[in-house]
Amino acid sequence: MSCGKPHETPCTEVLARVYSYLDGELDDSNCDKVREHLDECGPCLREYGLEEAVKRLVGKSCGCEPAPEELRSKVMGRIERLCAEAGGPQASAEALDTEPA
Repeated sequence: MSCGKPHETPCTEVLARVYSYLDGELDDSNCDKVREHLDECGPCLREYGLEEAVKRLVGKSCGCEPAPEELRSKVMGRIERLCAEAGGPQASAEALDTEPA
């Protein structure tokens, strides 16, 4: 997806970070890059708006119920396996497309 104009931060990178941006998980520098790109790129802004609406709907529909313990254990186990396969905390953050702590 692209508007056809060159951007400092490519559309693919912005769209890969949309959920991290929505969740407030990006550092200030990356947040600024995403915000600047969304200000310039209509197609990415529309995609962001769609993702934001989906997140809001899911939060409204499911936000009160805690995840079942079995599901939580499966998710945490998968994260731990990804971390081990990726070679440590730095690599695992990249594999999960999040910022390292």
